[in-house]
Amino acid sequence: MYLHLGKGTVVNTSDIIAIMDLESSSLSANTREFLKVVEEEGFVRNVSEEIPKTFVICEVDGQSVVYVTNMSSKALAGRAEKYR
Repeated sequence: MYLHLGKGTVVNTSDIIAIMDLESSSLSANTREFLKVVEEEGFVRNVSEEIPKTFVICEVDGQSVVYVTNMSSKALAGRAEKYR
């Protein structure tokens, strides 16, 4: 199944590695460093024009992609689980 992340972006649920709440997970220095590195390496795709709430880590065709969206992690996780 596919999960809509915003701005017309959908991902295959089988490609999703993690759905993370941006506010709570960015309290960790490791997560902040991870987000900094993936941003610098060009792996981040912003799929929202609003304040970001969640980042979704995926592996698409062997390539890591981190999507940043304004949808809540709870809503996205619920939708992903619903269609598994």
